[in-house]
Amino acid sequence: MSYKKGKEIYDGKAKKLFDVVGHPELLWQEFKDSLTAFNAQKRGSFEQKGALNREISALLYEELESKGVTTHRVMEIPPTAIVTKKLDMVKLEVVVRNILAGSTAKKFGIEEGKPLEAPLVEFYYKDDALADPFVSDDQALMLKTVRSKAELDELRSFGLKVNEVLKSTMERAGIDLVDFKIEVGRDADRRLYLADEISPDCCRLWDKVTGQKMDKDRFRRDLGGVEEAYREVCVRLKSTLKKGSV
Repeated sequence: MSYKKGKEIYDGKAKKLFDVVGHPELLWQEFKDSLTAFNAQKRGSFEQKGALNREISALLYEELESKGVTTHRVMEIPPTAIVTKKLDMVKLEVVVRNILAGSTAKKFGIEEGKPLEAPLVEFYYKDDALADPFVSDDQALMLKTVRSKAELDELRSFGLKVNEVLKSTMERAGIDLVDFKIEVGRDADRRLYLADEISPDCCRLWDKVTGQKMDKDRFRRDLGGVEEAYREVCVRLKSTLKKGSV
């Protein structure tokens, strides 16, 4: 099956979305070379960043699917695009933390790098104008982001399943999965799908031996070596998942 990119329908911080000609049930998702942080207040880019994030996402989608996690992926269109299912997106970001870092460690006055006894699942309301604020379960229900407490529990379980697979995969690649953010959507039957992307843009990844950051924190904190870190994640995942030459 071949697909043809249609008209642009959305231009976001890291991706553009297009119609797929003749397939109203699908979207053409194109990864950009742009880097943003702090709700796009800080901006940058590097060449082939979109291609790297597309490839990392595709590798991880395939691994997640093999372990029973449903994703929106239909077909990769190298170098920078993926054709995906069109879903009814849940207006919550699901964040799972294995190690305290970033704003959460700062908020509680705990030193960054403290492992958690169990994964911590949090929900954030998807609204750029509000900087995607944290919401409690009751607030999520009040905002009608889900229909019931049972759907919140389903989201929480879905995030934990993704965490289980990603954590194991990254460990085999010599990487600590510190935390990550995912977006999810539902089809007409209310079935959940992993959507958006899984990449160093939305995951905190630390080298297991050196503790060096291998994610967008290198850009947020002006550490340098952003492109090298993203490329190293891709190289390790290809090797770990035996997906051809680097």
